[in-house]
Amino acid sequence: MNKALRRLHLIAYFTAILFYFLLGYPFLLFYARNPTKYYNQLVKMRRWISLAGFYTVGFRIKIEYEQAIDWNRNYIICPNHTSILDITVINNLCPSSFSFMGKIELLKNPVTRIFFKTIDIAVKRDSKVSSFKAYKNGSALVQQGKSLVIFPEGKIDDQYPPTLHRFKSGAFRIATENNIALLPVVIQDAWKVLWDDGLKSGSKPGTIHVKVLAPIQTNGLDTAAIDFLETDVYNKMKDAWDIYNKS
Repeated sequence: MNKALRRLHLIAYFTAILFYFLLGYPFLLFYARNPTKYYNQLVKMRRWISLAGFYTVGFRIKIEYEQAIDWNRNYIICPNHTSILDITVINNLCPSSFSFMGKIELLKNPVTRIFFKTIDIAVKRDSKVSSFKAYKNGSALVQQGKSLVIFPEGKIDDQYPPTLHRFKSGAFRIATENNIALLPVVIQDAWKVLWDDGLKSGSKPGTIHVKVLAPIQTNGLDTAAIDFLETDVYNKMKDAWDIYNKS
């Protein structure tokens, strides 16, 4: 698909997302008035909007599991990050209620703003105060039995084609201090259909392949084990990434 068609496809995708968002906006406004009471409804609306727009323009998802996942439990879900479509991949993957932790700039986006003001957690990367507040909010959320999605790379890097970059410790600290299992998720090729926000190279229809690794338990681990845990998860995810992207 040439560059002009990819740009048209990206416009179609953004238009589809906006269309479904506006369709659901009256419900979102109502639920947002009491996000604690309507947490599950807001999660379902976020999932519906993202998946409806996603499938409308020809994106698809194929998931491979290393082992069956018990979704009655909550997790710190750790996906790699190469595309804005990663958010929809997780919305599709996780059937239970969960929140994202993401960059504070998402509060400026007309679609994501309402979710980051209610059920998701915004963090300013270069602020220790913001990072600490996000950490406390994330810990409180998992203590309530909800799952939390943290992209451990912290951002989508400028490198193309993308690789798996070193992780930040936040996800592993929250998991360890709250005895919550980590669920590593390797999103193999979202970048091939829409890299980053799509503004540089557009998008195209296609299937995104996902490898969900076995949950990693943190029971009995103390803070001294965080570095080891972070390295272990990174190596497992990188192995899965390299096998797929070098094949």
